[in-house]
Amino acid sequence: MLKISLLGLFFGTIGTTLGGLIGVFTKRSSNKFLSVVLAFASGLMLAVVCFDLIPEALEMTSIYNVLLGVILGIGTMIGCDVLVNKKFNLEGAKNMGLIKTGIIVSIGLALHNIPEGLAIGSGFEASTTLGFSLAIAIALHDVPEGLAMAVPMKNGGMKPFKVMFYVILSGIATGVGALIGAIVGNISITVIAICLSFAAGAMLYIVSGELVPESNKLYQGRLTAVGNMIGFMVGLFAMIING
Repeated sequence: MLKISLLGLFFGTIGTTLGGLIGVFTKRSSNKFLSVVLAFASGLMLAVVCFDLIPEALEMTSIYNVLLGVILGIGTMIGCDVLVNKKFNLEGAKNMGLIKTGIIVSIGLALHNIPEGLAIGSGFEASTTLGFSLAIAIALHDVPEGLAMAVPMKNGGMKPFKVMFYVILSGIATGVGALIGAIVGNISITVIAICLSFAAGAMLYIVSGELVPESNKLYQGRLTAVGNMIGFMVGLFAMIING
C-alpha cells in the first residue's frame, strides 16, 4: 500500500513539476506566447473532460449522478474563485488576472488529480503493468498542465519558489488519490463516477471561467484560437493512445 501511494505521488508530481520548471525558467514571455499557452491548456483540458472524464463516469453510473458531480465541481470552483480573491487580496494586484488564473488552475488540477490517483491506485491493485501504464500516461499529460499553472503565476509577478510550491502541491493530490485507491480497492463505482464528474465540472469552470477569458484578454489574434484547437486535438490524440 505504501509502495502504491509513493508511486502515485512520484508520477503525480513529476509531470506537473517538469511543466512548472519549464514555465519558471522560461524568460518572461510575451502576451502572445502566454495567451497561446493558456489557450492550448484550455483545449487540452476540454478534451480530457469530453473524451475521458465524462464518458468514464457515464459508464459507471447514471446521467443524473454525473450531472450532480459536474454541478458540485462547478460550484466548488466558484467558491474557490471567491476565496482566492479574498485570501490573496488580488483586487489590488498589478496582474490580478494572471495570478488568479494560475492559482485557480492549480486548485482545479489538484481536484482533478485525486480521481487520477484513484485510477493509479486501483490500477496497481489490478495488475502492476496496468498501474504503470496509467501512471506514465497521467505523468505525460500533467506536463502541459504544470506549464499552464506556472506561466501565468510567474508572469503575474509571483516568486519562482512560491510558483513551484503551488505546482508541486497540486501534484501531491495524485498521491493522496492513489493511497485512497489502494486502501479501498473495491470503492463504490458510483463514488468514483461522481469524483470523475466532479473533476470534469471543476475543469469546465477553469476552461470557461479562467483560461479562455484570460487568453483572449492577453492577445485577441487568431493564434489564440489555433492554440486552443491544437490543445484539443493533442488531448484527443492522447485519449486515443491511452485507450
